[in-house]
Amino acid sequence: MNLNTPLPEGEWSTGLFDCMQDRSNCLETFCCPWIIFGQNVEIIDRGSTPSGTACGIFAALHLVHCTWLYSTNYRTKLRALFKLPEAPYSDAMVHCCCCVCAITQEYRELKNRGVEPSLGWEGNVDKWKREGATVPPLFPSDMAR
Repeated sequence: MNLNTPLPEGEWSTGLFDCMQDRSNCLETFCCPWIIFGQNVEIIDRGSTPSGTACGIFAALHLVHCTWLYSTNYRTKLRALFKLPEAPYSDAMVHCCCCVCAITQEYRELKNRGVEPSLGWEGNVDKWKREGATVPPLFPSDMAR
């Protein structure tokens, strides 16, 4: 994905089943989905939920096969940030039936929009400051922390 080309508003930058576009992330998510999910959550919540906290909640729910009860909310939040459609299926259906695909798509979406989830919120804020951005790229102006 070329970051110099603006992404169209209201469209996902990659498909739900395009997991292999980022093979290392796909493998990481397949083996330890709670880690990648935690990184995504920290960005989506602008640092108010640390990745370790989200990771722990997800891992605990993973033990009882109920992660979708928690993760669905974050897909909905991500879609709202970028005005993305609830497609190809509902957020709950995607996270219940295709959890790894959903988490990898959300990770790719953040990366394609100028965020590096593995850096965490503060790491990205520092990166944006070094790049001269006053507001995180492609985030609404009320998202600056």
